[in-house]
Amino acid sequence: MTERGAKKPAAVLVGVQLEGVHDEEFRSSMAELGRLVSTLGYEPIGEVVQRREQLASSAVLGEGKLEELGALTGGKGRVPAPAKAKPNKARDRFEKRGGVDEDDSDESDVEESDEDSADTFADGRRRPKLVAVDHELSPSQARNLEKACGVTVLDRTGVIVEIFHRHARSREAKLQVEIARLKYVVPRLREGSGGDRQRGGIGGKGAGETALELDRRRVRDRIAEIEREIASLQRDQDNRRARRKDAMRVALVGYTNAGKSSLMRALTGSEVYVEDKLFATLDTTVRALQPETRPRILVSDTVGFIKKLPHDLVASFRSTLDEAHEASLLLFVADASDPTFRSQLAVTREVLSEIGALDTPTQLLLNKCDRLSAEQREELSLEFPEALQLSAHSPEDVSRLRDWLIAHFDRSLEELELRAPHRIAGALAAEAHARGRVLDEQWDDEGVTLRVRATIEDAARLRSMAG
Repeated sequence: MTERGAKKPAAVLVGVQLEGVHDEEFRSSMAELGRLVSTLGYEPIGEVVQRREQLASSAVLGEGKLEELGALTGGKGRVPAPAKAKPNKARDRFEKRGGVDEDDSDESDVEESDEDSADTFADGRRRPKLVAVDHELSPSQARNLEKACGVTVLDRTGVIVEIFHRHARSREAKLQVEIARLKYVVPRLREGSGGDRQRGGIGGKGAGETALELDRRRVRDRIAEIEREIASLQRDQDNRRARRKDAMRVALVGYTNAGKSSLMRALTGSEVYVEDKLFATLDTTVRALQPETRPRILVSDTVGFIKKLPHDLVASFRSTLDEAHEASLLLFVADASDPTFRSQLAVTREVLSEIGALDTPTQLLLNKCDRLSAEQREELSLEFPEALQLSAHSPEDVSRLRDWLIAHFDRSLEELELRAPHRIAGALAAEAHARGRVLDEQWDDEGVTLRVRATIEDAARLRSMAG
């Protein structure tokens, strides 16, 4: 963490434009990687990009671009050939018995001297501390890139996992992120220089297991422990969700940083966390629409989506996906000021389609329209005639959205008239006010007559009470 006023550590972005990927799509993906790196706490100061039919199997980039990356980072710019071990009969016999892990002979990925740890080079240029690659890397590719550039390397998945790790706040979110992080780390574990075999015995394996095997077993045990704890937390969440089953529920879904949390705060008056950065929200929050309506309308804020979101993270945030799946209405929130919002909407629909949530009624909200000109808003009206254009920071726009939500749900309400004697009139009236909208209430010598609008489920419950 940098001190106030101090510069962020520098980073270099790496991307390969593969055959079939359009220029605009590639530039958008690289720009998004830059925002992810900034959210992680680094400042992108350069890019190394290359057009290739496929990623280079050893280190993603070709030899020339690898040298260019090394020049930016102060690394060697090449992947050193593995040292060939001298013949040794004793060692050969030991290896045949499984005594040496394949990676034992690897040198350390990044050996940082005092000079390398400086923030600048001798010529005054800033020294990058991170290389972020806009692709998913195999463990060997990441290791080779680190050897070539001499600094820490993270692929896109690694950057996202680290952001989630830093931003998680609730107990469940922290546990879910830890699982994703451990699953990311396991295949990248390898034996250190002191990788002796551990002593055998109860729970051991043969003559003993390597330190690497022990580390991997510990990680698997930790994942199993976390999964048990998450299962317990999710049972509690399922119970709370079951109690809200008959309620009118709105889920705000969309790309990360589209303004969902700002809308949530404006609609419900809740103090949800809001910040202009990617993945500021990692927890599902449910609050009632304010001022409260009868029946109540519940609004939920969800985790934002992003291109190439790691599958482990998508799977782990079950609470967000369940909230979207069980909602009565999905509000697709898009940042209309972002030129790429159309492709962002496609990503959101793709993820929600995977969980079968697109059968739910949807409404498109084009947010941040205060950043657009009148001509741009008119063009969007022609392209998306059913969408609501608004700004979460405009009270008039938020009020208009609230009225739209009330009108939307009013169409599904049932109007009924209830008559009850005095012995149950008080209880019935209280229940009617709690569960529905009382349009008329008349008391007389015999009891009460109520005219109520309520959901189909609540209407059936009120009829049953009235007898």
